[in-house]
Amino acid sequence: MIASTGSSGLYKAPFSKGLLLLPSALSILLAFLFQPQQSFFVYNLQAIKENFQVWNLIFGRLICLDLKDTFCSSLLIYNFRTLERRFGSRKFTSYLLGTWILSALFDILLVEAVEVFTGITLSTLPSGFLSPVFALFVPFYCSVPRVSLAHIFGWFPITNKTLVYIVGLQLLTSSPYMLVVAVSGLVSGLFYSKDVLNIGQLLCVPRWLAKVFSQTLEPIFSSVEPINEAHVGMGATVDIQRQQRIELLDQQIMLSQLSQFGRRRHDQGGIFGWNRFFQPLRQRQVVNHAEPQAPSPPAPEQQVRHKVVIFIISLYLSTFNLTRVS
Repeated sequence: MIASTGSSGLYKAPFSKGLLLLPSALSILLAFLFQPQQSFFVYNLQAIKENFQVWNLIFGRLICLDLKDTFCSSLLIYNFRTLERRFGSRKFTSYLLGTWILSALFDILLVEAVEVFTGITLSTLPSGFLSPVFALFVPFYCSVPRVSLAHIFGWFPITNKTLVYIVGLQLLTSSPYMLVVAVSGLVSGLFYSKDVLNIGQLLCVPRWLAKVFSQTLEPIFSSVEPINEAHVGMGATVDIQRQQRIELLDQQIMLSQLSQFGRRRHDQGGIFGWNRFFQPLRQRQVVNHAEPQAPSPPAPEQQVRHKVVIFIISLYLSTFNLTRVS
């Protein structure tokens, strides 16, 4: 679903593996074996405000009671494992913990705002670890590079992120009240990413606690490095090969941007032309041999931009080849 910048699977993503296994297993057990105990995990805001049931604010935001939400959130967490590899397990865990705490506050504020402006009282919200999952869309949008793969109808691009956004949209539309949880998660993700009021320093996992978990729980949830992974480059070690894989992805991004920059829309002789609806990744230049026409000279600014882009790509390829030779 995401253009790979590292090893496949859950290698070097122990916290993501724990989020996939434990909440999903508990959700399945509550759905089939322990249905009477589901009341302990209902996210009831009215009981929190009137009866001060703080434990409901905690348990109601951990386990999904709807299996559709469990499935969609598990898919998103699996795709967001790339963020844990980029940031590290401690920073990734701190981000989820901070957004989980912030989203609890924003949930109450949004419910009160809806009741004041619309008169609608929201007593319960969808249960589960959902707000931090929506909050992960903020660093996913900002830090994961976007690679264009194709275009539909010449207007709608298909990228390496499209399927992830579709799964997020499916999770958003699974419940009429999911919009409150999604907005709360996105706002908390923006607050934590921008470090508003030093939230990133206040709501973080201490180093000593991260060291304890790395020695006790990380060996349990750690995954073995895949041995059937295709090696890219000629690095002597796995880390060098992984770095060459990242450089290869950057090269593909530059080529994709160059193809987008030089793409020209043209008709193919009919409304139902295939390339009119689904443009290929690299369009071929169509030459009319029957009626040859002199090509119109490009604008000076466009010539300069083409030369600069071609020079940058050639310089990058030359340095990439030098690193491979060395």
